[in-house]
Amino acid sequence: MKEVFVNDLIQEFLQHVEIEMGRSINTVRNYELYLNRFYELCSEDLSHEMRPTDITTEMLRKYRLRLNRLDVDEHGSHLTAQTQAYYLIALRGFLKYLAKRGVDSLDPALVELPKTHRPQVTFLHFDEVQALLDEIDLDTETGLRDRAIIELLFSGGLRVSELCRLNRSDINLEKKEFVVRGKGSKDRPIFIDDSAASRVKDYLCARHDSLPALFLNNSKNAGITSTSGDYRRLTPRSIQRIIEKYTRAAGITKHVTPHTLRHSFATDLLMNGADLRSVQSLLGHSNISTTQIYTHITDTHLKDIHKKFHSETS
Repeated sequence: MKEVFVNDLIQEFLQHVEIEMGRSINTVRNYELYLNRFYELCSEDLSHEMRPTDITTEMLRKYRLRLNRLDVDEHGSHLTAQTQAYYLIALRGFLKYLAKRGVDSLDPALVELPKTHRPQVTFLHFDEVQALLDEIDLDTETGLRDRAIIELLFSGGLRVSELCRLNRSDINLEKKEFVVRGKGSKDRPIFIDDSAASRVKDYLCARHDSLPALFLNNSKNAGITSTSGDYRRLTPRSIQRIIEKYTRAAGITKHVTPHTLRHSFATDLLMNGADLRSVQSLLGHSNISTTQIYTHITDTHLKDIHKKFHSETS
């Protein structure tokens, strides 16, 4: 039987992630980075090319130690616990792949993830969203575009990458609903309100082109050498700059990103009585634990209920 080596198996696993698992190219690149780092840090202890049977609990222990001590820049910064978890998730996925193929190696169940702190969620209240929208000049095509972008993000809870990929033909402004393909190539429905649909319609009516992208870069020099249909499509970084511009104009001191509007969408739903499972579906989270980062919002709401309905002692 031909001997197999870890380096070759990593390449086969990456192909498996892309083809069989249907993950995005960005996900495949991340997995490649994480697994190549594993190979780099662990193969130095070996006098031969790494084999699957070389991956032991002792190698895992040393790997975790080296990850934790790894300098990532000239300032001596280290990987956060969350980033270390991504590295270990990739390794665990690789070991599961080996087990499925019947390749003898470390049991993937032995790869435990580090405890991470729940991220702090920044969101805008409805009046803050309105203050941001009020700063937009609707007498220009650019203003109409920016208003449509922000309302669509807040009304539909879209990821910025999903919004950037939208074409005119994707969105049904009459039904005010459409489908996007999110993380893991999973489709989910998006519902928008009358205002967001109206703003998108106003923007499209102001355009005089036949390009497919729903939102365009209005820069005169945008993609001047490109012949593809997407040469003027807005990028996530462009939308970040648009939101930063109106955030400053509105005097909002919070750090507001496109994802902040997605957080605002979720918290607005919860504050108005939506259940966590429904919000999970609307956000396209595969795991309810991801949606539970918003539970501090419902906790605040419960505090108000307690104050309103619970009798005080005299």
